Amino acid sequence: MTAVQCIKMVLFYLVLSLSSLVWSLVGLVCTPFLGNFERRWHFVIQNWCRFAVFWAKYCVGLRYEIEGLENLPKQPCVVLAQHQSTWETFFLTTLFCPLAHVVKRELFKVPVFGWAIASFRPIAIDRSNPREALKQVAKMGKKRLQQGCWVLIFPEGTRMPPGQMGKFTRSGAALAAGGGQAVLPIAHNAGKFWPKEGWAKYPGTIRVRIGPPMYAEGEGPRAIAGLSARAEAWVQQAQQGL
Repeated sequence: MTAVQCIKMVLFYLVLSLSSLVWSLVGLVCTPFLGNFERRWHFVIQNWCRFAVFWAKYCVGLRYEIEGLENLPKQPCVVLAQHQSTWETFFLTTLFCPLAHVVKRELFKVPVFGWAIASFRPIAIDRSNPREALKQVAKMGKKRLQQGCWVLIFPEGTRMPPGQMGKFTRSGAALAAGGGQAVLPIAHNAGKFWPKEGWAKYPGTIRVRIGPPMYAEGEGPRAIAGLSARAEAWVQQAQQGL
């Protein structure tokens, strides 16, 4: 990495960190006066994520292309996306409003930032207890869908290198099938430019593909397994062309 690239990385993280602190404070102070939850969520969470995507483009040169916007359903559903970096968390938050993320419960202990996140209905889980975490996703995810929120699930469970895929868990498919909602599969190659390891970011164009909404065919465990398998197969095929 050149000296110029190092300076850009320092500037990128410095501005992103300061903006998150400032916007968290703004959120804590202003949200009681912003009306309904969706308006508050848009003002604080979505606008900050839009800034993060813009800042990555302006400072680092991380552009993006998106295919399949016509596939976005009108009603909230379960978004099943690949997980390669932090970028897709920012970007997907700009597409869906309001969006419930699955986050670590410990995040709520972070002063200011964690307090702000806790006030926007995330799905908080205890990662030290995987079985209990799945129950929390099912219970809180169902509640968030009923409240009119989109729910973002990374079915691979952890960040994967670009070009590789982890086995999909069925939690997202089970959540969608249980409420009669769709799953929306999304593939991308963000990890190519925002790697899992290290702090370096590389300029380039991230490609995002949104698949067609998919519904469970029938009921019960077999229908859930089939829905999960169809979503995984679509993402795997889409990933090959990125």
